[in-house]
Amino acid sequence: MTTLLKLRPDSSSSVCSAVERVHAVLDSVAQSAFEDRADVALVAEWERAIRRMESVKLRLIAAADRSSVAAASGLASTGAWLAQQVRADQAESARTVRLATALDVPTSAAATALAQGVISAEHARVVMHALDQLPAQVSALQRGEVEAALVKSACELSPARLRRRARRALETIQPDPAVVDAHENSVVLDEEERARERTRLTLHDNSDGTVTGHFTVPTLHGHLLRKVLETMTAPRRARLGATLAQTGDRSERSDWDRARGLAFCELLEHLPTDRLHGKIAATVVVTIDEDGLRDRLAVAGLDTGEVISAGEARRLACGAGLVPLVLGGASLPLDLGRSRRLFTEAQRTALATQHQSCAADGCERPFAWCEMHHRQPWAGEGPTDLANALPVCHFHHRRLHDQRYDHRISEGGSVSFHQRT
Repeated sequence: MTTLLKLRPDSSSSVCSAVERVHAVLDSVAQSAFEDRADVALVAEWERAIRRMESVKLRLIAAADRSSVAAASGLASTGAWLAQQVRADQAESARTVRLATALDVPTSAAATALAQGVISAEHARVVMHALDQLPAQVSALQRGEVEAALVKSACELSPARLRRRARRALETIQPDPAVVDAHENSVVLDEEERARERTRLTLHDNSDGTVTGHFTVPTLHGHLLRKVLETMTAPRRARLGATLAQTGDRSERSDWDRARGLAFCELLEHLPTDRLHGKIAATVVVTIDEDGLRDRLAVAGLDTGEVISAGEARRLACGAGLVPLVLGGASLPLDLGRSRRLFTEAQRTALATQHQSCAADGCERPFAWCEMHHRQPWAGEGPTDLANALPVCHFHHRRLHDQRYDHRISEGGSVSFHQRT
C-alpha cells in the first residue's frame, strides 16, 4: 500500500481526502491484470486524468507561492522549496512555479482547459509564453481572445506544432499581415539571441578510446547538422533483396543512434580544413518573398520545417550553401515533361513551397527528408513535372508501391492509405 506523506494540520480537507482516494484507486489498479486489447483503449482517458491532476498540483504550487512558503522554510524561492519537496532539479522546478503562477488567474482559458484535461501542462506553458510575448499595447480583452484561440489550437496540435502556431498568435486580433509578420520575426529573433547565449560545447576524454561530448546550439545549426546526418544515414543502399555485402550490416542502420554517430565520425573526417570559410556544408532551402529578403520583417521558412528571422536569412544568403527560394523572382524551368525520369533540384525547391512535410496524412517527417514520387507513374506515361510530384518519406514511399495497400490522394495533395481486403 502507498504511504502518504504527513499533511499539514491546516491543509484543505477536501484536497486531503481527494489525494487519499486517488492513492487508494491507484493501489487497486496496481493489483489489476491488464488485458491486451480491452485496456489500451483507456490510455487517452488516463492521460486526461493525469492532466487534471497536474492542474491540481499547479494550483497547490501557486497557493504555496502566494503564502510565501519558501521564506517560512528558510529557502530562497518557491522553486527551491518545490525542488526540495519533490526531489527534482531546481531549474525544472522554477519553470513549474512560473507556469503555476501564470495560470493562477480566474479568467485563464488555459487553466480551465488544463483542469478539464483537454490540454497538457506543456501546452499551457506554450500558451502562457506566447501571451508574454504579445506587444505591450495589447489590451486584457485582446489577450483573452488570443489565449482562447491558442487553447483551441492546443486541443488539436502537439506542443511542438502549437509553439510554431503561437509565433503568429497576434493574427487573432491584428488584421494587418505586415504587423503580424513583424511580430513573428521579433519573436523568432529573440529565440535566436537566447539560443546563441545558451550555445555550448563540452568534450570529455573517457580514457577508454572514446570521447563523450554534449552540445547546445541554435535551432538553425542543429537542423543543419541533423540534415547532413540524416542525408548520410537515410538513403537506400541497394535494391530490395540484395545481399548483405551490398546492403551492409542491418543492425548498423536499425540502431539510429549508432548510425548517426558513425555518420558524425565520417563527417568530421571529411571537413575541409583548407577552406573553413567557404560555402556552408549543408544546402538548406530557405523560402522567403522578395520584399522579405530585401528589407521587410518577415520570417523565412526552412525546408526542415523550422523558421528563422529575416536578418538570419539575409546573413545566410551570403553563403553559397543556401538555396534561396525567393517568391516573385525569376523562376527556373520546372516542367521537363517526359525527357527526364528524375525530378530536378529546381523542382524539389519549388515543391517546398507547397509542402512542409511528407504528404501522407498525419506524417510529420520534414520535407527535407522526403523522396519525390510521381503521382502518375513515370512508367505509365506520367510526366516529370511539378504537378505530378509528391513528397513522401521513405516509409510512405514504399507503402505507395506496396500492392497490399490502396491509397487516395486528396485535392490538397494529402495521401491516405487503406489495407486491401
